[in-house]
Amino acid sequence: MSKIELLLPAKDLNGGKTAVNHGADAVYTGAPAFGARQAAGNSLQDIEELVRYAHLYGSKVHVTVNTLLYDNELETARKLIWELYNIGVDAVLVQDLGLLKLDLPPIALHASTQCHNRNLERIQFLEKLGFTRAVLARETDLTTVQQIHSQTNIELEAFVHGALCVCYSGQCYISRMMTGRSGNRGECAQICRTRFDLQDANGKTLIHNKHLLSLKDMCRADYLEEMLAAGIVSFKVEGRLKNESYVKNVTSFYRQRLDAILGGNPEYQRVGSGITRFFFTPDLRKTFNREYTPYFIDGQRETMASFDTPKAIGEPIGTLKQINGKYYVDPQYLKTISLSSPDRGKELGSAISNGDGLCFINENGELEGFLVNGVEGNRIIPQKPLSAFSSVKLYRNIDKNFEKILSGKTAERKVSVDILFEELTDGVRITFTDEDGCEISVMENIELTAAQQPEKMAETLRTALSKLGGTPFEARTITIPKCTAFLRAGFINELKNRVVELLTAERIRHFRPQDVTRSYMPEPLFQKADYLRNITNEMHKAVYADFGATEFEYGLDKTEDYSGKAVMTCKYCLRHELGWCRKGPDAAKAPKDPLFLVSGKRRFRLEFDCGQCVMKVMG
Repeated sequence: MSKIELLLPAKDLNGGKTAVNHGADAVYTGAPAFGARQAAGNSLQDIEELVRYAHLYGSKVHVTVNTLLYDNELETARKLIWELYNIGVDAVLVQDLGLLKLDLPPIALHASTQCHNRNLERIQFLEKLGFTRAVLARETDLTTVQQIHSQTNIELEAFVHGALCVCYSGQCYISRMMTGRSGNRGECAQICRTRFDLQDANGKTLIHNKHLLSLKDMCRADYLEEMLAAGIVSFKVEGRLKNESYVKNVTSFYRQRLDAILGGNPEYQRVGSGITRFFFTPDLRKTFNREYTPYFIDGQRETMASFDTPKAIGEPIGTLKQINGKYYVDPQYLKTISLSSPDRGKELGSAISNGDGLCFINENGELEGFLVNGVEGNRIIPQKPLSAFSSVKLYRNIDKNFEKILSGKTAERKVSVDILFEELTDGVRITFTDEDGCEISVMENIELTAAQQPEKMAETLRTALSKLGGTPFEARTITIPKCTAFLRAGFINELKNRVVELLTAERIRHFRPQDVTRSYMPEPLFQKADYLRNITNEMHKAVYADFGATEFEYGLDKTEDYSGKAVMTCKYCLRHELGWCRKGPDAAKAPKDPLFLVSGKRRFRLEFDCGQCVMKVMG
């Protein structure tokens, strides 16, 4: 039976608890240092509290230590991983392979997607290094996933939702080149979200001032079953910088989708415990998004860029028309990638509210947004005058009513317990046995006095035992073989609370991770380790030497020698996006190479490897 995990981001302690409450089987969060999102680091104290909270529900905590490291940082990183092991963290995500040469604790190591985990050979190499799991490159399609799964024994984790880097993760150096801030060191400046001109070899501008490298957000909600069948065991949501509203909505959506699939497949079992009940209907269109793409998962190349804006567009509403300075909406709701809910052809006044944020792409090709001041029939009254247009697609990126719902209690998660209450000759005993087999009994020696109304006493006792509100538990069954003694309500509650406290501690102990035995099996796999291997320290270099390499190039985060090297390597292809694919029907109409991306005084030549379907941005 395969254990299946829904993995959510935790910006901080509260975000992690929110994800667990809404059904996450695991969360990943940033360590105090060396995390690929430098702005999302957390103290060891907070991580330890999150571990205890997650383990209470059988969920796990993964911690990111996934930046490239310099020689003088290796020992600090090693000590940090030992501290994470000692507080009960379930796994550590790493990018720098040099850590494998150090004295690490017996903790599960996951190869971060920054290790450019995009083909069978790479995953086989990571398995020989002793990794427990590989986080696959976002670009990996189902056929490749199936191939990897059939020829390795390593766990496979894949992204299903969230923002996309246009470059293969770990092989983007353009941020460091342009700003000094390295994406491989947790400081990405998001150059891919900025504006570029596209020029031909003669310097003629083909496209002016567009976000040519900015992608839509990923959504693979319609591919979960196929991903399971291909061998994915962990479904990962991106977003360690996102707020709690995002976490609530997205976690709830995928929890319900996954549960519907797992419930009909006995060969799968979810990792976490408990039942999560939701008090709202999640809707991915209402959460921060740049529109959605499934991003290569089915092997298809569809349009996936967001040229006009890198900002949140949100939910398609319909068409906005400007007539004599007034604004009217044709509320014909548009669809995103098959996230269609039931038909929503309702009155505009109930669909849009005062305070909603709406937006559209104006005639200058820019995102223009406004707040709603009022709605009269199908007329919208904006808070400010809008630019001139006749008819545009309208989106809602702030749904005031939905945000109000998310600000309240939206879910609760409860672990089922079977309760046994026994009268003994010299007292009473309460036993709680939870759904995972953890059992706690508490006995109290007291002199029993006969109850004047035994049946009423049994009813009172059952009611008192069933009241577990405010605890992580709920009663599945209550068994009372005999009830003849009179018991004070306060005494029953005191005894019950002691059991709850002890069972809480027992569950945290029960779900502490077991030690992992790692194997390191060198064999001659390489002759040369080039700059794309991202070697920035001598231990990392030694790993490749163990596997046969005799020629070495240091990574660009160490040498900063960008001349003639790819500063971005992308499966996304600008030629294809613009309808100029050399393999397509309009290849003859395409401009000749070379093409250039231009940003200010920077000019980047584009290389197209059509055999591999790869685009490179050259330094």
